[in-house]
Amino acid sequence: MQRALRPSALVPRGFDVESAFCDGATTVITVRPTSDTSLCPGCGASSGRIHSRYQRRLTDLPLAGRPVRLMVVARRFRCDTVLCSRRIFAERFDDGALAPWARRTARLDFVVHHLGLALGGRPAASFARRLMLPVSNDTLLRVVRRRGCPPFAAPSVIGIDDWAWRRNQRYGTIICDLERRRPITLLPDRESATAQAWLAGQPQIAVVARDRGGGYALAAAKALPHATQVADRWHLMENASHAFLDAVRKSMRQVRAAVGSATINPDLLTAAERIQYEGYLRREDTNAAILKQAETGVSIKEIVRLTGYSRGLVRRVLRGQRSDVFRVRESSLEHHLPWLDAQWAAGHHNGADPWRCLKAQDLGARCGSLQNGRHAVGAPKRPMLRAYSACRPPEPSPGS
Repeated sequence: MQRALRPSALVPRGFDVESAFCDGATTVITVRPTSDTSLCPGCGASSGRIHSRYQRRLTDLPLAGRPVRLMVVARRFRCDTVLCSRRIFAERFDDGALAPWARRTARLDFVVHHLGLALGGRPAASFARRLMLPVSNDTLLRVVRRRGCPPFAAPSVIGIDDWAWRRNQRYGTIICDLERRRPITLLPDRESATAQAWLAGQPQIAVVARDRGGGYALAAAKALPHATQVADRWHLMENASHAFLDAVRKSMRQVRAAVGSATINPDLLTAAERIQYEGYLRREDTNAAILKQAETGVSIKEIVRLTGYSRGLVRRVLRGQRSDVFRVRESSLEHHLPWLDAQWAAGHHNGADPWRCLKAQDLGARCGSLQNGRHAVGAPKRPMLRAYSACRPPEPSPGS
């Protein structure tokens, strides 16, 4: 059975609509409370004696793409309780509809709170304007702070780590409930004493997952001597990854020399690669000079004085963190260079022919790439020759 839509269904419960009109781009709705009495905030007694009336202006959820302003005809009541210190009080409404001193309805405040939680300050304010909700970024953050976080259940397995208020300048501490997979609290710094003070108030904690640093380990050992301390999975993987990459980086010279990628012919480099190669040679000379001084037993301070390089650079070289092998980017035509030599030597100098062959084979090559390849074969200064490479398979020998 269908029911007619009443105007009072569009406003918060406990109010009746008196009038509604459009004031420019805003819909103005005048409402009156439906109750005859109100509770005194001082003694809690119910009173029906009206002292006076006044208007409250509230913002409500938008209607049909228009912002809504509610004009509430509120009342002041007299309290008849003899021992109550309040003689006159303003009408109170249900907190689910309208809180005391509020400028927004409870349902609008609920939306504003969740917008602030989801998007933050400025992004949420920009999105709210599109939703016809006139709130600023400061209002959004203020609503989030006022409501705060719901109380958390006492955790037994926690994870503790630091986080950056501002990277490389200021850090805090975050503590998470690993069983419920949610953050519990944020501490203002990452000092051991701060973490210890918080952990001391949670004696039920049995397991503490942390990084490999000593600060949180000391705090957990002092505050929770019975708790088991473990290294969390993320830090284990991160440390293992760093160790692996560091080992590979230090051995990259030997790896590339073993696969034959350390052989460079400067005559076959492009102009940009030649500049990079010259810089690589200068770095190699620097590394060799520093290593030569270190082999004679000279200290780092003396190497810095003799060579003029910074202490950090000298340390990186001695630790093997600056050695590398220059390599050029491999071209897709690399495997066809022998056939390119044969075609050039046979007098086929037209780049359109190999391009047609590649297009017929669906290899996606372009004539420009054939004419501007990287490696020169036979005649390094001829650009077309550098990529004349993969048109068709090599011609069979007469004896085949």
